Amino acid sequence: MGPGNVEGMDPPGGRFVFRECRKIIMATGKKARNLAELAELAGQASANSIYHHTYEYFFSGHIVEYTNDFAQWVGTTLEARVLSENLSNIDPFRHSASLDSLREELLGSISRYVKKYGDPGNVLPGEEFYFQESVTVVFPAGFRALNLAEFLMAIRTVDQQSIYYHFYEGRSRVKGGIDDFSRWVDDTLGYKELALDIRSIDPFMHSIEGIRAHIANFIEKALREEIEVGGI
Repeated sequence: MGPGNVEGMDPPGGRFVFRECRKIIMATGKKARNLAELAELAGQASANSIYHHTYEYFFSGHIVEYTNDFAQWVGTTLEARVLSENLSNIDPFRHSASLDSLREELLGSISRYVKKYGDPGNVLPGEEFYFQESVTVVFPAGFRALNLAEFLMAIRTVDQQSIYYHFYEGRSRVKGGIDDFSRWVDDTLGYKELALDIRSIDPFMHSIEGIRAHIANFIEKALREEIEVGGI
């Protein structure tokens, strides 16, 4: 797909075609018991694995306090709060051009922490960090929108996986780090302010349902303003 296209857009009619996705998770057989092993294995892990543990973190509705699997494991299992905060501050969407640069930032954070505080040591058996990979299956969600009112109805109704796919994965899939929703309301419908409102939603500060609610509220606001202007 070219950088100017939107995954949800049906080009002939300018419609937004809602899609959703499912993840097929695959074990790699690699697991880390401590920070040294985490860094070593993260350095060797496939790009798919790094992507899965960072970009796809919110797919399963993980803890909002963290922004990737590495930060969650470090914070909840190793209880290395400083490092978990540092890892959570890493924005994977800044590295959309290269997963290698994202990997380097992750490894750099771990290395600096170990030099300053040391390695907390091994976790108990069963609490290791298990490296995984995933395959994404994408299919139509059964909803399309030609205008903002239809778009609002669909946003309220579609499955969480559709919100995730267009809001999170859209940022990594399309050049520029912009989600599918705001790109469509901007490029196709011409709602510039609404697009900026949607883009202002912090992807790391809300659950998927929270993101759905914010988008719906912004659309309702835009529709109300349109009715008020039309009624003058």
